Amino acid sequence: MGTSALREGGIVLTKQRRLPLEDVRVLELGTLLAGPFSGRLLGDFGAEVIKVEPPGKPDPMRQWGQSVEGVGLWWPIQSRNKKSITLNLREKEGQEIAKELIAKVDVVIENFRPGTMEKWNLSYETLAEINPKLIMVRTSGFGQTGPYKQRAGFGSVGEAMGGLRHVTGFPDRAPSRIGISIGDSLAALYATIGCLVALHEREYSGQGQVVDTALYESVFSVMESIVPDYLLAGYVRERMGNILPGVAPSNIYVTKDRTYIVIGANADGVFRRLCEAMQKPELADDPRFATHHARGQNAELLDSLIEAWTSTVPAKEALEILAEKGVPSGLIYTAKDIVEDPHYQAREMIVTVDHPKLGEFPMPGIVPKLSRTPGAVKHVGAEEMGEHNDEVYKGLLGFDEARLETLRKRKII
Repeated sequence: MGTSALREGGIVLTKQRRLPLEDVRVLELGTLLAGPFSGRLLGDFGAEVIKVEPPGKPDPMRQWGQSVEGVGLWWPIQSRNKKSITLNLREKEGQEIAKELIAKVDVVIENFRPGTMEKWNLSYETLAEINPKLIMVRTSGFGQTGPYKQRAGFGSVGEAMGGLRHVTGFPDRAPSRIGISIGDSLAALYATIGCLVALHEREYSGQGQVVDTALYESVFSVMESIVPDYLLAGYVRERMGNILPGVAPSNIYVTKDRTYIVIGANADGVFRRLCEAMQKPELADDPRFATHHARGQNAELLDSLIEAWTSTVPAKEALEILAEKGVPSGLIYTAKDIVEDPHYQAREMIVTVDHPKLGEFPMPGIVPKLSRTPGAVKHVGAEEMGEHNDEVYKGLLGFDEARLETLRKRKII
């Protein structure tokens, strides 16, 4: 399948012969999360991603998260497989160099506030004259059009205005957030899908285009049926804690050893198997629980009956019983649980990559899995800003050392 594997300490390292996006060159101009996450996803499958940072102004992501020996632990994940150059896009000379680079790339990723690229004389219309096949992936809070387009919009705002925050948490408390930057990640995923679609379309049209992704729209897109629920049924979904309205059983339940497990058994056949696991087969035919609608109407009672069983069984034993009966269930994992889980290891979902300061650096593996041309993490990215300036400016653009030195002195690179 084009791969060879080396197993060290229970973690699989995959060596890739040929990656599916190796013929794609990407110039990444964004900072922080949404734009760079798209660059990471493309780089995972072989795209040559050239990350641009302003000279003397590193991407704040370099210092986000926990740190060890002064190394931010989020950065090697977000910047993996990428090259790093510096370039001052606020100066005309830097803008002209950017145009030279853009003439030689397939994709530009940017996540600035709308109008910023235009202010820098780097509008899509200008760039498309230089490179008609260019695909510009633009991610912003509210998109490139509409009355809110100029508003600043971080992922948290997108989560709020996309409808997610309102339904997250418990009904007797204020709206909560999910423990990760889900708005940015969703936007990056949609932007990457758009990029791949545009690359495919370019194969027969020969033309590039703009991929316009808004944070709030990316969140709203996964919000299931909340709009027809409201417009057609007059129902506004509210915060429900760990349950989904009308869907039961689907909750967390405490076990004998005071551990919480998740059980999802809302389909009729699965619910019957859960009843067998609980040694209460009669519940499957009880009119209060026999149908999806009935279980939704009696969710609170049903949850109490399930927890009456789980509270008598240790978590490990309960999960073994449920797995044997084919009932979806699991622990609520911490990072420790993830690292120790053999399935994560077997699926290569924790890979280690050499880091120049920290040695073996663990990070999430590649998603999704491709059977014939899977992705790979080749390196942790550039520790130093501009680490690949010579490679890109000399090798790709043909600048000589004298010109590079002048650009350095003028703080263009």
